[in-house]
Amino acid sequence: MTNPNKTGIFAGDDPFEIARAWLAEAEQSEPNDPNAMALATVDADGMPNTRMVLLKDIGADCFTFYTNYNSAKSVEILGNGKCAFVMHWKSLRRQVRVRGLATKEDGPEADAYFESRSLQSKLGAWASYQSQPLESRGALIKRVAGVSLAHGLKPKRPPFWGGFRIIPLEIEFWADGKHRLHDRFRWQRAIPDSPWDVSRLNP
Repeated sequence: MTNPNKTGIFAGDDPFEIARAWLAEAEQSEPNDPNAMALATVDADGMPNTRMVLLKDIGADCFTFYTNYNSAKSVEILGNGKCAFVMHWKSLRRQVRVRGLATKEDGPEADAYFESRSLQSKLGAWASYQSQPLESRGALIKRVAGVSLAHGLKPKRPPFWGGFRIIPLEIEFWADGKHRLHDRFRWQRAIPDSPWDVSRLNP
């Protein structure tokens, strides 16, 4: 791994540790959803899609979020196994950009996260046919009432709901600089588990 004189907020030999440190700082300064990220996918025709989702974990080798597996984002990720996201924090004037491979997280970790959610969120996960046309909000509320009766106060994780682990092949850390002379460091690798190559980029 090359080391292009990374100091200060960019210092470190593990990009996941740097990302966790930046997110921890954002949790102290961002007014809403410091873990929000813009997730980008591509459909079967090559048309891109972007939407905001919430990052739920930065692991030792991946970034994890949860969703309905029947949603547009899931269908597109499962179609090619790739996605990208960016997290931007106005309060810190920083962003993290990630591109990589995605695999399902639908085991014990997904069960544990679903269990940690509020009852209303659990019932909503069962009731929503995510990304599909909806006749009316009343129809959705009626479905929520129906699944509430069917699943009670302790609904299990739906088989169509779980996580995605994004295993990055590229991570870029960006910080605002005076006169638009920003600092950018890109971590790249050819395949997961291969050594990282780090380079400083022009603003």
